[in-house]
Amino acid sequence: MNNYGFVRVAAASPALKVADCDYNTTEIIKIINKAEDDGISAIVFPELSITAYTCGDLFLQDILLEEAQKSLKKICEATRGLSVIVIVGLPVRVSSRLYNMAVVLSNGNIEGAVPKTFLPNYNEFYEKRWFSSSDELKEKTIPLCNNSRVPVGVNLIFNTRKFNFSIDVCEDLWTPIPPSSIACLNGAEIIFNLSASNETTGKHIYRKTLVSQQSARCISGYVYAAAAGGESTTDIIFSGSSMIAENGSILAEGERFSFDSKVTIADIDVERLRNDRMKNKSFSLSAYPTIKDIEFQQVPVYIYTNSLKKSSSGVFGKKSGKEEEEEFILDRYVSPTPFVPANDNTLNDRCGEIFSIQVSGLAKRMLHTNIQKAVIGVSGGLDSTLALLVLIKTFDKLNLPHENIIGITMPGFGTTDRTYTNAIKLMESLGVTIKEISIKDAVIQHFKDIEHDVNIHDVTYENSQARERTQILMDYANKVNGLVIGTGDLSELALGWCTYNGDHMSMYAVNTGVPKTLVRTLVSWIANTHMDDNAKAVLMDVVDTPVSPELLPADKDGKIAQKTEDVVGPYILHDFFLYYVLRFGFSPAKIYFLAKHAFNGEYTNEEILKWLRTFIWRFFSQQFKRSCLPDGPKVGSVNLSPRGDWRMPSDASVSLWIKELKTLEA
Repeated sequence: MNNYGFVRVAAASPALKVADCDYNTTEIIKIINKAEDDGISAIVFPELSITAYTCGDLFLQDILLEEAQKSLKKICEATRGLSVIVIVGLPVRVSSRLYNMAVVLSNGNIEGAVPKTFLPNYNEFYEKRWFSSSDELKEKTIPLCNNSRVPVGVNLIFNTRKFNFSIDVCEDLWTPIPPSSIACLNGAEIIFNLSASNETTGKHIYRKTLVSQQSARCISGYVYAAAAGGESTTDIIFSGSSMIAENGSILAEGERFSFDSKVTIADIDVERLRNDRMKNKSFSLSAYPTIKDIEFQQVPVYIYTNSLKKSSSGVFGKKSGKEEEEEFILDRYVSPTPFVPANDNTLNDRCGEIFSIQVSGLAKRMLHTNIQKAVIGVSGGLDSTLALLVLIKTFDKLNLPHENIIGITMPGFGTTDRTYTNAIKLMESLGVTIKEISIKDAVIQHFKDIEHDVNIHDVTYENSQARERTQILMDYANKVNGLVIGTGDLSELALGWCTYNGDHMSMYAVNTGVPKTLVRTLVSWIANTHMDDNAKAVLMDVVDTPVSPELLPADKDGKIAQKTEDVVGPYILHDFFLYYVLRFGFSPAKIYFLAKHAFNGEYTNEEILKWLRTFIWRFFSQQFKRSCLPDGPKVGSVNLSPRGDWRMPSDASVSLWIKELKTLEA
């Protein structure tokens, strides 16, 4: 058939189960057969699609590696008699090394295998714990599935009658010179990328730009298949962000955040690509010397510094005694809320993406556990409100009734009418099952048991209430076979403003990647975009309520007496400090400099320094709480999970940071 140079390609994001090769293989074969019916010439599956990407240390288990080989053989056999070329991923052991491998299958044959070159070893990814880079692979051929040896290596180009193609594996694309750049100069026309790139706020747009630009630079087609919602949501979320590009244009995009198998299909015009390459005289291998032959010469450039300083009288002269350093005036905008979308144009998309990440993480956990009920403590505060809204959306996604959400309000010594009323109204408006269980009598009995005076309002008084509430939630969840949903946020974890083994603990924590300033923004956004007038009024009052754990008695007017920000400082400052500590590792001096610029006129220099000292001190001293966090999704560029972004000793010394703060205070 004359197809005029068009090649129909596909990127698949299959439903999968972590470490369940049989399930994954069945789903892959089902998609392959459908691809054959749809006239697809080549289909690519995500990175490590046979095992799943998030197997962790299970990759070092022989049983998983052997089962992956058996599955590869089944998939290979399933392609016999089919015209579609299939590219799948699995872990492959070669000479006592493990490789993250892409394997090309055609008509019952294994045509070749391409190992991943660039292994991420940062934040939530640390593949070097399990896998080796292609640089360590010395063999030119390897045995697969007990068959004859097949070609292996990063420099393989697969030639078909219709087109030539090569392979990137996920991180390979995110490097200065992806392997596909060199492959295209050597004749590859379409690049297939097996990926497991996770989802964080704004990352989708960046990833899409990368795919588009690489296809433009290489004058090629680029087919990108991303892991989807079946991957583990212990700490991160995968959305199935698949796409197909041709010479800078995105031809097709897959649906994100789905638990069903999705296939993205497009027709790439290879004849057009060949014509563009022929006209572009820069597109020539001879124009590019090999990387190793290029030498760079380091040229030092010295900046002249005038030793004469202008005095206040305008006369130049040498300074005597100690030189006073001029303060640098920053000529750029520094956002006081770096976690919050910058403007109204991006607010809706960003908030929708964050909300979807939270919902997808919880939905996956409920599907995995086959649990259809959830238990949550609803206080009428910001955090529990957001967590409840995530629950509602999750249950809608899973077609579960809202009645299966058990919202428990647990009045204590500090509960005010405002928060109690908001909690009840919110649960009523959302149609969840409401339980009210007062903790007062139980805590008083506990005080008697441990011989604590109920009139002494110390840390024992406060934490006993938090732990009693957690006990109620956990035990009630056991009773109804439900999951306890955690409500604590990223800012509270950074400051350690939570009770160890109290509100610190849950069965899945949906807010642990969301800082307080963003919690407030999300609740406001949901109120304005998803709720009727009655629910909106309640949510906006929650947003306006002072942040408080309500563990101390109310004042004489029945209002909140214990305001968190009076004790630990404004969350808007702490979120600012948190962002620059985690995202860039800035020193206290630089964070102070940026904060003065961002909060000029809102907080004095003395206030900023005071709360920066509080943040640094608490951040170090409270690490032990973060070392044993429950699972929860990462939603932005930073997170505090001990399994991902932040691995810090609980007994690290804070002295260097405090020492620098003292120089600022002097």
